[in-house]
This record gives sequence, structure tokens and C-alpha cells, in this order.
Amino acid sequence: MSTQHRPYWDEALETQPREDWAALKLQLLQKHLHHAYNNSPYYRASFDAAGVHPESVRSLDDIRRFPFINKQTLRERQLAVPPFGDLVAVPERDIVYISASSGSTGVPTASPFTAQDFDEWIDYEARQFWSSGLRPEDRYAHSLNFSLFVGGPCVLGAQKLGALSIHAGTVPSERLLAIAKQFQVTAIWTTPSYAWYLGETAVKEGIDLKKDLAIRRIFVAGEPGGSIPETRQRIEALWGASVYDYYGLSDIFGSCAGMCEEKDGLHWAEDHILVEVLHPDTNEPVEEGARGEMVLTTLKKSARPMVRFRTGDIVSFTSEPCGCGRTSIRLQGVHGRLDDMLIIKGANLFPSDVEAIARRDHDLTGEYRLIVERQNHLDVLTVEVERSATFSGRDEDLAHHFGRQLKSITGVSAVVKILPADTLPRATHKARRVEDRRSGVWG
Repeated sequence: MSTQHRPYWDEALETQPREDWAALKLQLLQKHLHHAYNNSPYYRASFDAAGVHPESVRSLDDIRRFPFINKQTLRERQLAVPPFGDLVAVPERDIVYISASSGSTGVPTASPFTAQDFDEWIDYEARQFWSSGLRPEDRYAHSLNFSLFVGGPCVLGAQKLGALSIHAGTVPSERLLAIAKQFQVTAIWTTPSYAWYLGETAVKEGIDLKKDLAIRRIFVAGEPGGSIPETRQRIEALWGASVYDYYGLSDIFGSCAGMCEEKDGLHWAEDHILVEVLHPDTNEPVEEGARGEMVLTTLKKSARPMVRFRTGDIVSFTSEPCGCGRTSIRLQGVHGRLDDMLIIKGANLFPSDVEAIARRDHDLTGEYRLIVERQNHLDVLTVEVERSATFSGRDEDLAHHFGRQLKSITGVSAVVKILPADTLPRATHKARRVEDRRSGVWG
């Protein structure tokens, strides 16, 4: 069978029985926990304090005896032991790449990779692209941010499988459309909202999406819309293309799950990441298909192992057979967040990001409110802040300054509204801080 027509990237792995997946994960987990314990000062101290040891792991369920970590752990340890923190389990000379994401302090949290980590990640991206139908004869435009963003290098997965790859990045829409038209691009990757916006922009410019362009596959990530059938179908109807949803995590690697051509959930990278779905209140596993918090443990990433990382994402999974023949578990959607984190055009924003900016500007009272709306299929963030009672300047200048600070620290653009002092309610309840007026955001 020719390369471009074989159905799987790694058939033996992707179609193995569920019991073989379990055996593989246990073997990888035992080795990985030993690596973390022996080489990371943080994990050695953490495991010892919890009275657990890698030697005692005899089943996958034994991972539940190990302590959790979360995003705050990563931030605190990075600040305590700069520049990468003491979760890192390799010498710095072995680190060849880092991605970085903004945290609530405005200090980027780094995700380091060894050469082997990076190569294995890119091989998984190639496997994921292949499952979604990308082939060597395709022309692929990678339209994601390359600036420290973990989604940037995923383009190398398309190159690895042999597709002609265009590192487009976040070029202006008109230029991206010109590139797509000139080179007759057949596939792109962007966010769901931008895929809609780009299509509408093309129509306004007199471009016939189905005749003038050759785009037939659109990979989307960064927002939940790709797993919402109504959103996906509207984008598909606009473009005359097939849309595939991907899920990634900056603290591990780019796409950790994605849709095959059946589009029945997102196949998970089971040979790279162990999944637990836990009840947020009891920390007990939920039944398969039920919703719970996703907790992740890396199985191969040696630079910085992640053991029981609480993502804050509310998800559900299934192990039911997929029509494509792949046997990995499938993510059925991200249904919500445990915290107030917002996803705006693919970028994560915490209310505390805004609070940090508002409270260090003495021309403001420090009170704030975030309002998210969907206008013309795009997410629009409005930040309301109060001028202090002693401020005597122009509201326009204050709003411009705040907006620049927000963009610089978080990468998120917003409409900034300046209100008189004492306008906003004085309460700490998150419903008062965030008003998400979008409908049908979560599946």
C-alpha cells in the first residue's frame, strides 16, 4: 500500500487492544516516576512527604496515591528556583527548546523539552495530522502564533509526514488569504473564531472560498467551538471544508488530542499522557463518560515530568470503539472550567492578570470586571475599570494605557471602558468579576 493511502501512522500502536494500552502505560509510568524521583528535587521531596515511592506502583490506579500539582505549583517553583524550577529533571544543557505561557503574575511559565522530548512530540503531531487526513501531497499553512506558543512547532509534524508546510503564523488576514490563493493551500490550522472571521473576510473581498481557494481541511484549537457541532458545521458550510478539533496544553505539548476523520471525539495521546477524570469535590474517579476535572501525568517527557497535574478543565472521555479502527480513548469535549480562566481567541486569560495591572496603576481604584461577548462569531473582551477619585486626566488616555499593558503582559486585546470611582460592585465572588455573555460556548 502506498504511503499516502495507508490508514494509520503507526498501525500496531494505534489499533492495539485496550489491555495492551494499559500494559504500555503502566510500563511507561513506572519508568517515568523513577526518573522524576531520582532527578527532580521537587518530586523527591514531594513523594517522600506523601510517603509514596515509584517502587510501590503496581497498577495504574496506584497513581492516585501520589500528590497533585497545578499551575500555581509551576509558577511558585519556577520563581523559587529560576529559571525553570526544580520540577525539571535534566541538566539545563539537555534542554533544547522551551515554550512559555503567561501566568497570573505576568511572569511566563516555561515548558522545557529535551531533544528526545521534542522529537517524540513532533512524531505525535504527525500521527495526529495523519489521523485527520493530512497527506504528503497537501499544502499546509500553519496559522498559529510562533512567539513562544507551544502550538507553533506543531507545523513540524506536518513537515514530518511530508506535507508542503508554510509557516504563516499570525500574518494579517488579507495576506494569509493571498498566500492561500497563490499557493493553493489545501489545509490550515487556526482557532474556530478566526476560521469563521477569515472566511467572512474572504467573501467580503470577493473571494469564492470553494472555487478560488483549495482549502479542504481546517484544524482548529484554542477554543471549544471545534467540538460544538453547530459551530463546526457552520464553518464547514462557509468554507466547503472539513473541520477537525484539536486540544493542546502549553504545560505538556501542542496537540494532545484530535479528531480523526470520523469526528467522534478527540483521540488522546495515550502513550504520552495518562489521564484521570476526577470529581472536583471528592477527587474520586468518575464513571466513564461522566464529567470531571482532567488530571494529567506525563509518561515520556523527561525535561519536566508532570505528575498529577490538575488542569482545571471539566471533560469527559470514552473508550468505546471508533469507526476509524483506532483504539485510544477519546476526549468528548471540554465542558467548562473550574476557575475563572477565559479563552479569548485562543489565548488564556485569568482575572488575576487584570487585577495585577489594575491594582498597580494608581490612577485606577483597582476594581475591575471582565465581559465577554460573541460578535459576528468572534469573541470580544471588554474590561471595565474605575478611575480613581483623584484622577484628573483624560479617560481615553487611561484606557489606552491600560489596554497596552494588558496586551503586553497577556497577549490579549480588549475594549477598555473607564468608569467613575465606586461604580462596580465591591465583592469578590467570581460572578461579579466575569460576565461571559457568549451562548453555547461549552459543549
